[in-house]
Amino acid sequence: MLNSNNILDYFSERSNPFYDRSCNNEAIKMQRLSMDQLSNMIGLEYCLLHVQEPILYVVRKQHRHSPTHSTPIADFYIVAGIVYQAPDLLSIINSHMMSSAYHLETAFEELNSLARFHPSKGYSWENRRPGQPTGPVTAPPPSPVKVTGKRDIEEASSQFQRLRVDMLLVELTRKFPLPLPQALQAAPQNNINNQQTNEVSKKEMKQEIKQEMIQDINIKQESQPTNSLSPPMRPPPEKKFKPA
Repeated sequence: MLNSNNILDYFSERSNPFYDRSCNNEAIKMQRLSMDQLSNMIGLEYCLLHVQEPILYVVRKQHRHSPTHSTPIADFYIVAGIVYQAPDLLSIINSHMMSSAYHLETAFEELNSLARFHPSKGYSWENRRPGQPTGPVTAPPPSPVKVTGKRDIEEASSQFQRLRVDMLLVELTRKFPLPLPQALQAAPQNNINNQQTNEVSKKEMKQEIKQEMIQDINIKQESQPTNSLSPPMRPPPEKKFKPA
């Protein structure tokens, strides 16, 4: 039966690979001195750190510098008569970090397999039940019997999705305009030429009308003074016939 009095003797057995034979405990054991003399020595030693009878005992390996100062090196715990070496803080942090990184990586892979994208709806997530397999998602087989009177209603997209798609299309058309065919490119030029010829003909007609109006006004002005100065017209005198 292990207890706090014989646990160090049990730890110092030759079958224990964690025990160092060059420690102060071995020197005191060979000299048959009391374990109280460890505090007066300098060097490597083992001491009982924690006891939880009858199953748990913690032994510390440390380096003694003075009766009041020592540096811990490693800890060992004995559970049910089996000696284990306790891991240091760096090993514990590395183990937890590695396990956290592994679980995060598997979670991201699972989420990536569930992501879906539709041009009109955007990104969405597929809800998968726990009983479903983790492989690629396959569509269920179509039912052989078609129910009459029911129509497949497609889920309408939201207003934000429609506006977003329209904005993307407008930006794409601005950046990459569609090339026009030669017939459509020549049509605007013909329209411009026709408009120019029509404008020139209209200007010429206006100038001719203005000239005709000016000529009519000049003719009227010339005819008015001649009528005012000339005397009124009289009939010619009557000729009288005289008999011979």
